[in-house]
Amino acid sequence: MKRQLCGKSLFLVLLSLLMVAVLAGVSSADEKVIKIGTLFPLTGPVALAGQRCRAAVETAAEVINNAHPELQVPLAAQEGILDGYKIVLIHADHQGKPDVAKSEAERLFDQEKVWAIIGSYNSSATKPASFVAELKKQIFMCGCSSSGALTERNFKYFFRMAPTDKTESLEFVEFMEWLNETKETGLKTVGLIYENTEFGKHAAEEGRMAAEAKGFKVVADVPFNPGATNLNSEVQTLKAANPDAVFGACLGGDYTLWVRTMKQMSWLPKVALNYCTGYQDPIIAGQLGDDANYFMGGTGYAPEFAGLMPAVAAVEEIYKGKTDPSVPFDSDSIQEAVALFVLAQAIEKAGALDPTKVAETLYANEWESPLSMGGKVAFAPGGQNIRAMSMLTQLQGGQYKRIYPADLADTEAVVPMVPWEKR
Repeated sequence: MKRQLCGKSLFLVLLSLLMVAVLAGVSSADEKVIKIGTLFPLTGPVALAGQRCRAAVETAAEVINNAHPELQVPLAAQEGILDGYKIVLIHADHQGKPDVAKSEAERLFDQEKVWAIIGSYNSSATKPASFVAELKKQIFMCGCSSSGALTERNFKYFFRMAPTDKTESLEFVEFMEWLNETKETGLKTVGLIYENTEFGKHAAEEGRMAAEAKGFKVVADVPFNPGATNLNSEVQTLKAANPDAVFGACLGGDYTLWVRTMKQMSWLPKVALNYCTGYQDPIIAGQLGDDANYFMGGTGYAPEFAGLMPAVAAVEEIYKGKTDPSVPFDSDSIQEAVALFVLAQAIEKAGALDPTKVAETLYANEWESPLSMGGKVAFAPGGQNIRAMSMLTQLQGGQYKRIYPADLADTEAVVPMVPWEKR
């Protein structure tokens, strides 16, 4: 009798466990969740920039998941997409290392079961991580990685929001020609300083081609290893060549070190033009203080652009609640928010969570993007946003002043740069 009761009890326990499992499976199946991975450098030399990029994606997810009718951005007035699906973010840290980016992308897809990835700030990390996504036919949205090579691979599932190093190089040279024509600055020679990575090498290559195509002579080509503790020899090489203009591709602390080393050596070119680098980082600009002034660079967003991009301010207030409240969006972080807003619009328009259909939808349409300069996003084959825009700014008095193109400028460019000893 006891044996029969024990057997019956065991049966009831197993039946109960089975019912719990079944109910859990039903609950999971009914739950409307789209898991999106973020892959940024949350530790390492550019961790602060990576953390701000993560906060920007979190901001976009909050706006998409909840009704924010006060915001003038797509999907803000409704809750979720596809009749109630909510975005859940799964964060990963590639530490600025390409091999880690590849393995983390694999983990996000294979173990975390994310539907897409947004990342990865460093072009050298974006390259292998997006290759993983392409092999799996999963979408990879890239906000700000600028290496032009990323959208020259004929990938079907890769989409980049920001301008490329090629775009910026052409803009730098056009600006130099304009300065020579309108201000008789006599710019003739160019120096290149860049980190020895996918981003830096490609930027330098594009800078050289753009400069030489317009008759400017490249007199210095100076690579360095990222995370350097000393740039004395590199800056000495630049100083010895004494180019009229320098094109810089230096991220984070490397940019700070470069600027301070030039000050120590009492040297500046007439013009210093920077790619999507430490120049654009408001924290670094604040740390450098007056030393940051008169440097220039391509800029996709700064608070000084508020009149051109009126929808940003209210979204930026949400963003500040997720990071240092004293730090606004910058050119890089805002592009990561754009990446999620555009992806969510494409999912909604496709009407299904089929990555291939969503990728085709991304290509087939032009997307509203109030957080982008120009207000639109559209993709060419390979995934480059052909509506990507930036303008040249110069730090003056700690503010990003618009200096080129002339029809968008609000301030005269200071050329040549004010020497260190006269500041």
